[in-house]
Amino acid sequence: MKVLGIGNAIVDVICKVDDNYIEQHSLTKSTMKLFFDENEFQNLLKNQKIEKTVSGGSVANSIVGLSQLKDKVGFIGKVSDDEFGSKYEEGLKKENVDYFYSKKKEELPTGTCLILVTPDSERTMCTFLGTAGKINDKDIDINAVKESEITFLEGYLWDEGDPRKAFDKAIKYSNKVAMSLSDLFCVERHKKNFLELIKNKLDLVFSNEQEILSLFETKSFDDVVSFLKNLNKNIVITRGAKGAMAINKKQVFECPAQKNLNITDLTGAGDLFAAGYLHGIVNNMDIMESLNQGTNMSSKVIQQIGARL
Repeated sequence: MKVLGIGNAIVDVICKVDDNYIEQHSLTKSTMKLFFDENEFQNLLKNQKIEKTVSGGSVANSIVGLSQLKDKVGFIGKVSDDEFGSKYEEGLKKENVDYFYSKKKEELPTGTCLILVTPDSERTMCTFLGTAGKINDKDIDINAVKESEITFLEGYLWDEGDPRKAFDKAIKYSNKVAMSLSDLFCVERHKKNFLELIKNKLDLVFSNEQEILSLFETKSFDDVVSFLKNLNKNIVITRGAKGAMAINKKQVFECPAQKNLNITDLTGAGDLFAAGYLHGIVNNMDIMESLNQGTNMSSKVIQQIGARL
C-alpha cells in the first residue's frame, strides 16, 4: 500500500449561506469550529438546504484523491454503526479505498461536518466529531500501518485526549509519517505538541501560510523559511494565490498558482493538494513535479462544489 490515512471519519454536509448567517451564529469565517453539544449543532442544520453529502474528513479527502490517481490506499477512522456510518463506509469503498475499521454501535453518532460556503467561495466549518473524535490506540491496525509506505495523519486528531494514543501508536509502527496541520485553531491550541512532532517525529508536513506563521509566532514568512531550512525535513506550504512552496532539507522549491480559474468553493483545496503531492512522492517524482501534481489537483477541486473530484 502506498499511503494509509488516519483521521476523523466525518460526513460532510455542504450548504450555501450568506455572510449574515456566519455573523448571526458567531462563527469565524474560513475556520473550523468544534461543537460538543449535539443539539446546538443540530440547530445550525435547521432550515438549511443541503447541496451535497460526502464521506469526508480532511485526510479521507486526500486518500480518495490518491485513489483517483490510481494509488493503492487505505483509511482508518471511527464511525458508529448508524445510517451515516454505513454511508461513510460505502462512500470510501466506492472510491476503491481499503477501510481498516470494523464499525459497531457507539455511544455517540457518526461525526458530521457542516460546511458553510459563502458567496466569496470561502468555507466555514462546524464540526460535531461524534464518535470520530473517540478514536483510540485499539482502533489502529498495526499491520496496515506497517504495510504502508507513508502514514498520513491529520492535526485535527489532536483535538481530544484518546486520539493522541492512536497517533503515537501509528507513528511508532510507520515507515514514514506525514501530517497536515489542519487548521489555524488547531495550531493555536497545540503549538507545543505540533512543534515537537515536526522536529522529532514527522518526515513530511503540510501547512498553509496562516498556520505556519501562527506555529512560529511570527508575521515574517522569510523567518519561517529560514528556520524550516535547518530542520532537515520536507515541509510543504500552500499560499493561495501565491502558489505553493516546499522546503526540502535546505532547498526551497516554489510553484506558482494556476491562473484564470473559475473558483467556486475552496473546501478541498488543501486536502487535494496533499493528495497530488503525496502521489508524486510515492511514485518517485522529484519535489518540483510533486508540487505541480498538488497544484493541479487543488486547481481542479476549487472549480466545483465539495472536496472530491
